[in-house]
Amino acid sequence: MKKIEINIEMDFCQIDELSEQDRDLVERAKQASNNSYARYSGFHVGAAVRLDGGEVVIGANQENAAFPSGLCAERCAVFAAQSAHPEQGLESLAIAARNDKGFTPDPISPCGACRQVVLEMEDRYNHPVRVLLYGEKGVYVIRSVRDLLPLCFVDSNMH
Repeated sequence: MKKIEINIEMDFCQIDELSEQDRDLVERAKQASNNSYARYSGFHVGAAVRLDGGEVVIGANQENAAFPSGLCAERCAVFAAQSAHPEQGLESLAIAARNDKGFTPDPISPCGACRQVVLEMEDRYNHPVRVLLYGEKGVYVIRSVRDLLPLCFVDSNMH
């Protein structure tokens, strides 16, 4: 038996260290949190995806009394983008969350289901999706969603 170690590398920066385009994407994710329906958790999440053509599509979490019927902000944004622009892959995804105290101090990370959906976009369009996770203390910049899901399952695993 041998031990295998998996490491990821990401950047941590302040919002003003991001490019103007990335700052705009994070701001759009923060604004999208205002569209959240989070009656039960009080946890408002916004996501913004920048498509290969430069368009930005937003999403916000939508809760429901029947909890499995809700949907995360990330999947709302990705599915809206793919419905409107199926010919374009995702270039970047920004995520921001807030509660009754304001935006979270530390960046939040997407759930496993959202990671898998974004991974499918990487696989479908054959290029990485950058992920920007916003928190008041700073932003994690991750070069590919594969870094958040290192032992991933994609179409090629089935062939």
